[in-house]
Amino acid sequence: MTQKIDNGNSLAEAGLKGRAIARNTAVNFAGLVLPLAVGLAAIPSVVHGLGVARFGILSLVWVVFGYFGLFDLGMGRATTKYIAEALGRKEFEKLPAYLWTTLGLQSGAGLTAAAVLALAAPFIVERLLNIPAELVDESIRTMKLVAISLPVMFLSSSFRGSLEAGQRFDLVNAVKVPVNILFYLLPLVGLWLGFDLPGIVLLLVLSRAAALAAWAWLAFSVYPILRTRPVFSKGYVRRLFSYSLWLTLSGIFYSITSSVDRLIIGVFLTVEAVAYYSAPYEAISRIGVIPGSLSMVLFPAFSYLDANDEQGRIDKIFSGSVKFLLLTTGPLLVLLGFFAREFLGLWLGADFAARSTFVVQILAAGFLINSVIAVPNNYLLGIGRADLAAKYQAVELVIFSGLMWLGARFGLIGGVAAAASLRLISFTLVLFWFSSTAGRIKLSAVWSGGLSQALKALAGLVAGLAVFSLFDLKIAGAVILFPLFIFYAWTRVLDAPERGFFRSLLPGAGRQEIRLEEKTDR
Repeated sequence: MTQKIDNGNSLAEAGLKGRAIARNTAVNFAGLVLPLAVGLAAIPSVVHGLGVARFGILSLVWVVFGYFGLFDLGMGRATTKYIAEALGRKEFEKLPAYLWTTLGLQSGAGLTAAAVLALAAPFIVERLLNIPAELVDESIRTMKLVAISLPVMFLSSSFRGSLEAGQRFDLVNAVKVPVNILFYLLPLVGLWLGFDLPGIVLLLVLSRAAALAAWAWLAFSVYPILRTRPVFSKGYVRRLFSYSLWLTLSGIFYSITSSVDRLIIGVFLTVEAVAYYSAPYEAISRIGVIPGSLSMVLFPAFSYLDANDEQGRIDKIFSGSVKFLLLTTGPLLVLLGFFAREFLGLWLGADFAARSTFVVQILAAGFLINSVIAVPNNYLLGIGRADLAAKYQAVELVIFSGLMWLGARFGLIGGVAAAASLRLISFTLVLFWFSSTAGRIKLSAVWSGGLSQALKALAGLVAGLAVFSLFDLKIAGAVILFPLFIFYAWTRVLDAPERGFFRSLLPGAGRQEIRLEEKTDR
């Protein structure tokens, strides 16, 4: 048994090599993008088959399925944190207690949430939602089916979290990708079979149950020590709740602060102004799929390394990840900023191009800096300081809600965009500062370790495109400057291990393991 446990720990250790981090990031990226692509193709047929009203109800179901993490009190991520920590300290005997304790807590929370939603279904449908009378009974049955799914999804997050703790994102996505694709295909299957809306939602619930069974089987395969009698440790409950509740609070604040701008526009301006602001905002935020893909890898990695007191490796991964995000998302956001009018014109038409170009440009600047927030945020979560982001967000909500109101009053949607962009930049800088003061990250080392060069490369790209734009030669400027940007980044910003990291993202990359961090033990 011990040998098998050691092998499981070796999997987590192997997942912290540069090539493995690159592979996991690429796998997560595919896991996020592929379902979105299928959804874009399938949704028109689903809308046509269900009708607008029923599709609206199905969209609410998708929202619940997509954002259930807010309701599980952050226990799934707590599972990842503490199992990764136990692996880092080689305290394998703690794995069953951590997993079974979180499963017990998830069961209680899931059943409670299911009971509340089932009992509240008639009130929600008849009083809160504007549901056509002929769809009321169908909608109530749909809500009750969604309630049944909550315990299933809560338990799934803990089993999936245990796999993420061991850097087994290949296994996580082997289940997640098909299930998320079925999210969009099963409604078509249901329509073909002649199902009503509850029947279609039942198919979705069954797919989630299948995912739970698959993740549970994989967790027991990766960690044989879990095949023991279930152990519920009361001593772990307080630790798990303390951590997970801060995560939940942060998630709630994030949901509010990331939507208050549109609420303010809708209240103080017009509904049409909301559309001119929201469409470009959603388009820009989708670039966050790249930081999101890396974020899932960094959280268990920092937890593991902090538990093992490997600060040197943490520093290297921290610095390298910041550069990776700036060099991948930065050029996309710069390009979007300079070609905002043309992009909006092709996508949404001349009216949007005229009204939303400045919104895109100012938000692109904020999202460029904010693209690296995944690194300090996951570092702080990894060292157990989940409270810091939530505490700052409570202050941020008050301050920036006021700034957005002022922006709406004096600058219309452009003023709101400026306040939102400032919020994104401020949050990022504050988390970097927390990483230094509450953690052990030396910001001067991050700056000299390549951050300054990455920002210099992006600044040069911006300046060059600005010059070409003065002569109405933006396309020519992009064609000339982007290869120069790539060359400069490759030769001056990245070191040899980091170049290996990027090579490993390419199809057909060699099998040689390349560490993201420098090998200092030669």
